[in-house]
Amino acid sequence: MKIFRTSFLLAAIVLLAITFQSCKTKKVIAKPTPTVQKEAAPVEEKTPSVPIEKKEEAAPVEEKPDYSFTNVLFEFDSGVLKTGSFEVLDRMAREMKKDLTAKFILNGHSSQEGSAAHNMSLSVDRANSVKSYLINAGVPAANLTVKGYGATKPVASNDNETGRAQNRRVEFKLNP
Repeated sequence: MKIFRTSFLLAAIVLLAITFQSCKTKKVIAKPTPTVQKEAAPVEEKTPSVPIEKKEEAAPVEEKPDYSFTNVLFEFDSGVLKTGSFEVLDRMAREMKKDLTAKFILNGHSSQEGSAAHNMSLSVDRANSVKSYLINAGVPAANLTVKGYGATKPVASNDNETGRAQNRRVEFKLNP
């Protein structure tokens, strides 16, 4: 039994040694190629007999920003952005960056579930999460103002889940 164990151990060591040898990377050093400079043949310049007309380049057309944004919706009792909102927010950021002088108000809202103080805090958190996303997308922070309204300005009835889902939102308003 001892001979079997010793020969097995010896075979494993030899196998490991062979494996490590075959895994080593080989360094290949490339020989530098000599640079040869050729003398340029002199080129005769001919003056054109017909004057060349310069074409006027059209000035780049400035796109007007489209500020018709849709509301960003949130889950119940959450200030975390839905992944479905990222596409909408990316489009908003592109439009907002077209005119860096435009200022916006981010109005946060909530549904009527919970206390008034909790809903007010939640609506501000929602507006701040949208603001953070837009700042990370390149919109200047000075152009964004946050307001929270809680459940004071619903757009739909709070009597059913569909209406409550529409009330959990952040609206975008252009600040005059």
